[in-house]
Amino acid sequence: MQLALPRESAAKYHSASQRARVATEEWGVENLYCLKCTADSLEATRHGTPAIDFHCSKCDSPYQLKSISRPISDRIPDAAYSAMRNAIVTGNTPNLFVLSYGMESWKVSDLILVPSFAFTISAVEKRRPLAPTARRAGWIGCDIILGRIPPDAKISLISEGKPESAASARRHYKSLAPLSKLTLKRRGWTLDVLNVVRSLGKKSFTLADVYKHSDALAALHPDNRHVDPKIRQQLQVLRDLGFLEFLSPGNYRFR
Repeated sequence: MQLALPRESAAKYHSASQRARVATEEWGVENLYCLKCTADSLEATRHGTPAIDFHCSKCDSPYQLKSISRPISDRIPDAAYSAMRNAIVTGNTPNLFVLSYGMESWKVSDLILVPSFAFTISAVEKRRPLAPTARRAGWIGCDIILGRIPPDAKISLISEGKPESAASARRHYKSLAPLSKLTLKRRGWTLDVLNVVRSLGKKSFTLADVYKHSDALAALHPDNRHVDPKIRQQLQVLRDLGFLEFLSPGNYRFR
Protein backbone atom coordinates (compact mmCIF):
# COMPACT_ATOMS: atom_id res chain seq x y z
CA MET A 1 0.00 0.00 0.00
CA GLN A 2 1.50 3.31 -1.14
CA LEU A 3 1.27 6.32 1.18
CA ALA A 4 1.96 9.17 -1.27
CA LEU A 5 -1.11 10.83 -2.76
CA PRO A 6 -1.06 11.41 -6.54
CA ARG A 7 -0.34 15.01 -7.51
CA GLU A 8 -0.85 15.27 -11.27
CA SER A 9 -4.65 15.11 -11.44
CA ALA A 10 -5.10 17.21 -8.29
CA ALA A 11 -2.87 19.99 -9.64
CA LYS A 12 -5.60 20.95 -12.14
CA TYR A 13 -7.79 22.32 -9.33
CA HIS A 14 -7.41 25.58 -7.40
CA SER A 15 -9.56 24.63 -4.40
CA ALA A 16 -7.70 22.73 -1.66
CA SER A 17 -10.78 20.62 -0.95
CA GLN A 18 -11.15 19.72 -4.62
CA ARG A 19 -7.47 18.77 -4.87
CA ALA A 20 -7.81 16.58 -1.79
CA ARG A 21 -10.96 14.92 -3.08
CA VAL A 22 -9.45 14.09 -6.46
CA ALA A 23 -6.15 12.90 -4.97
CA THR A 24 -7.65 10.70 -2.26
CA GLU A 25 -10.21 9.12 -4.61
CA GLU A 26 -7.48 8.38 -7.15
CA TRP A 27 -5.33 6.98 -4.34
CA GLY A 28 -8.26 4.81 -3.25
CA VAL A 29 -8.57 3.20 -6.69
CA GLU A 30 -4.89 2.21 -6.53
CA ASN A 31 -4.68 1.14 -2.89
CA LEU A 32 -8.01 0.30 -1.23
CA TYR A 33 -9.24 -3.27 -1.02
CA CYS A 34 -12.34 -5.10 0.15
CA LEU A 35 -12.39 -6.34 3.74
CA LYS A 36 -15.47 -8.50 3.35
CA CYS A 37 -13.96 -10.69 0.63
CA THR A 38 -10.56 -11.29 -0.95
CA ALA A 39 -10.77 -8.64 -3.69
CA ASP A 40 -7.51 -6.69 -3.75
CA SER A 41 -9.00 -3.54 -5.28
CA LEU A 42 -12.19 -1.51 -5.35
CA GLU A 43 -13.87 0.20 -8.28
CA ALA A 44 -14.79 3.89 -8.16
CA THR A 45 -18.47 4.65 -8.62
CA ARG A 46 -19.70 7.21 -11.11
CA HIS A 47 -19.04 10.76 -9.88
CA GLY A 48 -22.07 12.10 -8.03
CA THR A 49 -23.29 8.71 -6.76
CA PRO A 50 -24.86 9.57 -3.37
CA ALA A 51 -22.90 8.32 -0.32
CA ILE A 52 -20.96 5.62 -2.21
CA ASP A 53 -17.48 6.26 -3.62
CA PHE A 54 -16.32 2.68 -4.29
CA HIS A 55 -17.77 -0.78 -4.59
CA CYS A 56 -16.34 -4.27 -4.70
CA SER A 57 -16.86 -5.96 -8.06
CA LYS A 58 -16.53 -9.36 -6.40
CA CYS A 59 -19.03 -9.16 -3.50
CA ASP A 60 -20.71 -5.81 -4.34
CA SER A 61 -19.94 -4.26 -0.93
CA PRO A 62 -20.30 -0.44 -1.00
CA TYR A 63 -17.71 1.91 0.48
CA GLN A 64 -17.60 5.61 1.29
CA LEU A 65 -14.39 7.59 1.74
CA LYS A 66 -14.04 10.57 4.07
CA SER A 67 -10.70 12.41 3.94
CA ILE A 68 -9.38 14.97 6.41
CA SER A 69 -6.12 16.93 6.62
CA ARG A 70 -5.83 16.51 10.40
CA PRO A 71 -5.62 13.58 12.82
CA ILE A 72 -8.76 11.46 12.95
CA SER A 73 -10.95 12.77 15.76
CA ASP A 74 -14.25 11.72 17.29
CA ARG A 75 -16.34 13.83 14.90
CA ILE A 76 -16.49 13.44 11.11
CA PRO A 77 -18.75 15.76 9.03
CA ASP A 78 -21.21 13.86 6.85
CA ALA A 79 -24.07 14.66 4.50
CA ALA A 80 -27.77 15.26 5.17
CA TYR A 81 -29.01 13.97 8.52
CA SER A 82 -32.24 12.58 7.09
CA ALA A 83 -30.37 10.64 4.39
CA MET A 84 -27.87 9.17 6.84
CA ARG A 85 -30.57 8.21 9.32
CA ASN A 86 -32.63 6.59 6.60
CA ALA A 87 -29.59 4.65 5.37
CA ILE A 88 -29.01 3.24 8.86
CA VAL A 89 -32.68 2.36 9.42
CA THR A 90 -32.98 0.60 6.06
CA GLY A 91 -29.62 -1.18 6.33
CA ASN A 92 -28.10 0.67 3.38
CA THR A 93 -25.17 2.33 5.13
CA PRO A 94 -21.90 1.83 3.22
CA ASN A 95 -18.69 0.77 4.89
CA LEU A 96 -16.80 3.93 5.82
CA PHE A 97 -13.12 4.62 5.20
CA VAL A 98 -11.78 7.58 7.19
CA LEU A 99 -8.45 8.79 5.82
CA SER A 100 -6.10 11.32 7.37
CA TYR A 101 -3.36 12.91 5.27
CA GLY A 102 -0.69 15.58 5.71
CA MET A 103 -1.11 18.84 3.81
CA GLU A 104 2.65 19.36 3.55
CA SER A 105 3.79 15.78 3.07
CA TRP A 106 0.82 14.93 0.81
CA LYS A 107 0.90 11.43 2.27
CA VAL A 108 -1.65 9.25 4.02
CA SER A 109 -0.92 9.03 7.73
CA ASP A 110 -3.90 7.06 9.06
CA LEU A 111 -6.75 5.04 7.59
CA ILE A 112 -9.53 3.24 9.42
CA LEU A 113 -12.62 1.37 8.28
CA VAL A 114 -15.95 1.35 10.12
CA PRO A 115 -18.11 -1.56 8.88
CA SER A 116 -21.59 -0.69 7.68
CA PHE A 117 -23.19 -2.74 10.46
CA ALA A 118 -21.34 -0.77 13.17
CA PHE A 119 -23.40 2.39 12.55
CA THR A 120 -26.31 3.12 14.85
CA ILE A 121 -28.62 6.09 15.26
CA SER A 122 -26.75 7.11 18.41
CA ALA A 123 -23.54 7.50 16.38
CA VAL A 124 -25.08 10.21 14.17
CA GLU A 125 -25.64 13.72 15.50
CA LYS A 126 -27.85 16.31 13.81
CA ARG A 127 -26.29 19.69 13.06
CA ARG A 128 -28.08 23.04 13.18
CA PRO A 129 -30.07 24.01 10.06
CA LEU A 130 -28.28 26.33 7.66
CA ALA A 131 -29.11 30.01 8.10
CA PRO A 132 -31.94 31.59 6.04
CA THR A 133 -29.29 33.53 4.10
CA ALA A 134 -27.44 30.37 3.04
CA ARG A 135 -27.77 28.99 -0.47
CA ARG A 136 -29.35 25.84 0.95
CA ALA A 137 -31.30 27.56 3.72
CA GLY A 138 -32.72 25.16 6.28
CA TRP A 139 -30.62 22.20 5.16
CA ILE A 140 -29.67 19.95 8.08
CA GLY A 141 -26.42 18.06 7.98
CA CYS A 142 -24.96 15.61 10.46
CA ASP A 143 -21.73 14.50 12.08
CA ILE A 144 -20.63 10.91 12.56
CA ILE A 145 -19.53 10.60 16.18
CA LEU A 146 -16.71 8.07 16.03
CA GLY A 147 -16.42 8.20 19.82
CA ARG A 148 -19.81 6.46 20.03
CA ILE A 149 -18.56 3.56 17.93
CA PRO A 150 -16.65 0.93 19.93
CA PRO A 151 -12.89 0.71 19.29
CA ASP A 152 -13.49 -2.91 18.23
CA ALA A 153 -15.48 -1.64 15.22
CA LYS A 154 -12.79 0.76 13.98
CA ILE A 155 -10.43 -1.33 11.88
CA SER A 156 -6.97 0.13 11.33
CA LEU A 157 -5.51 -0.19 7.83
CA ILE A 158 -2.78 2.45 8.23
CA SER A 159 -1.54 3.74 11.58
CA GLU A 160 0.94 6.62 11.82
CA GLY A 161 2.18 5.97 8.31
CA LYS A 162 2.52 2.20 8.76
CA PRO A 163 0.15 -0.04 6.76
CA GLU A 164 -1.43 -3.07 8.41
CA SER A 165 -1.53 -6.31 6.46
CA ALA A 166 -4.69 -6.99 4.50
CA ALA A 167 -4.91 -10.41 6.17
CA SER A 168 -4.93 -8.83 9.62
CA ALA A 169 -7.56 -6.24 8.65
CA ARG A 170 -9.79 -8.93 7.13
CA ARG A 171 -9.49 -11.10 10.26
CA HIS A 172 -10.60 -8.09 12.31
CA TYR A 173 -13.58 -7.52 10.01
CA LYS A 174 -14.53 -11.19 10.15
CA SER A 175 -14.49 -11.13 13.97
CA LEU A 176 -17.12 -8.36 13.87
CA ALA A 177 -19.35 -10.01 11.27
CA PRO A 178 -21.70 -11.64 13.87
CA LEU A 179 -22.92 -8.12 14.72
CA SER A 180 -24.42 -7.86 11.24
CA LYS A 181 -26.86 -10.66 12.12
CA LEU A 182 -28.53 -8.57 14.84
CA THR A 183 -31.54 -6.36 14.12
CA LEU A 184 -30.86 -2.63 14.03
CA LYS A 185 -32.60 -1.98 17.36
CA ARG A 186 -30.79 -4.79 19.14
CA ARG A 187 -27.47 -3.95 17.51
CA GLY A 188 -27.69 -0.34 18.67
CA TRP A 189 -27.90 -1.43 22.30
CA THR A 190 -25.17 -4.04 21.85
CA LEU A 191 -22.71 -1.57 20.33
CA ASP A 192 -23.49 1.14 22.89
CA VAL A 193 -22.96 -1.26 25.80
CA LEU A 194 -19.75 -2.56 24.20
CA ASN A 195 -18.54 1.04 23.86
CA VAL A 196 -19.26 1.68 27.55
CA VAL A 197 -17.42 -1.48 28.58
CA ARG A 198 -14.41 -0.55 26.44
CA SER A 199 -14.39 2.93 28.01
CA LEU A 200 -13.74 1.30 31.39
CA GLY A 201 -10.21 0.56 30.21
CA LYS A 202 -10.14 -2.82 31.93
CA LYS A 203 -9.58 -6.37 30.75
CA SER A 204 -11.89 -7.58 33.54
CA PHE A 205 -14.82 -5.63 34.96
CA THR A 206 -17.97 -5.97 37.03
CA LEU A 207 -21.64 -5.39 36.43
CA ALA A 208 -21.45 -2.54 38.95
CA ASP A 209 -18.83 -0.83 36.74
CA VAL A 210 -21.26 -0.84 33.81
CA TYR A 211 -24.23 0.28 35.93
CA LYS A 212 -22.35 3.52 36.63
CA HIS A 213 -23.01 4.43 32.99
CA SER A 214 -26.75 3.73 33.09
CA ASP A 215 -27.62 7.42 32.77
CA ALA A 216 -25.49 7.82 29.64
CA LEU A 217 -27.11 4.77 28.04
CA ALA A 218 -30.57 6.02 29.04
CA ALA A 219 -29.82 9.29 27.24
CA LEU A 220 -28.94 7.37 24.07
CA HIS A 221 -32.10 5.23 24.34
CA PRO A 222 -34.78 7.48 25.85
CA ASP A 223 -37.61 5.11 24.91
CA ASN A 224 -36.32 2.38 27.21
CA ARG A 225 -37.14 2.74 30.93
CA HIS A 226 -35.48 -0.51 32.01
CA VAL A 227 -31.84 0.27 31.39
CA ASP A 228 -30.21 -2.00 33.99
CA PRO A 229 -32.00 -5.17 32.78
CA LYS A 230 -31.08 -4.14 29.22
CA ILE A 231 -27.44 -3.86 30.22
CA ARG A 232 -27.49 -7.39 31.64
CA GLN A 233 -29.15 -8.66 28.50
CA GLN A 234 -26.57 -7.02 26.24
CA LEU A 235 -23.67 -8.40 28.24
CA GLN A 236 -25.13 -11.84 27.54
CA VAL A 237 -25.35 -10.95 23.83
CA LEU A 238 -21.70 -9.87 23.84
CA ARG A 239 -20.81 -13.15 25.53
CA ASP A 240 -22.73 -15.13 22.90
CA LEU A 241 -21.01 -13.16 20.12
CA GLY A 242 -17.60 -14.02 21.55
CA PHE A 243 -16.55 -10.62 22.84
CA LEU A 244 -16.84 -11.46 26.55
CA GLU A 245 -16.70 -14.39 28.91
CA PHE A 246 -18.41 -14.70 32.29
CA LEU A 247 -16.07 -15.37 35.21
CA SER A 248 -18.66 -15.50 37.99
CA PRO A 249 -21.97 -13.76 38.77
CA GLY A 250 -21.47 -10.05 38.00
CA ASN A 251 -17.87 -10.51 36.80
CA TYR A 252 -16.77 -10.43 33.18
CA ARG A 253 -13.64 -10.44 31.06
CA PHE A 254 -12.85 -9.65 27.43
CA ARG A 255 -11.83 -12.65 25.36
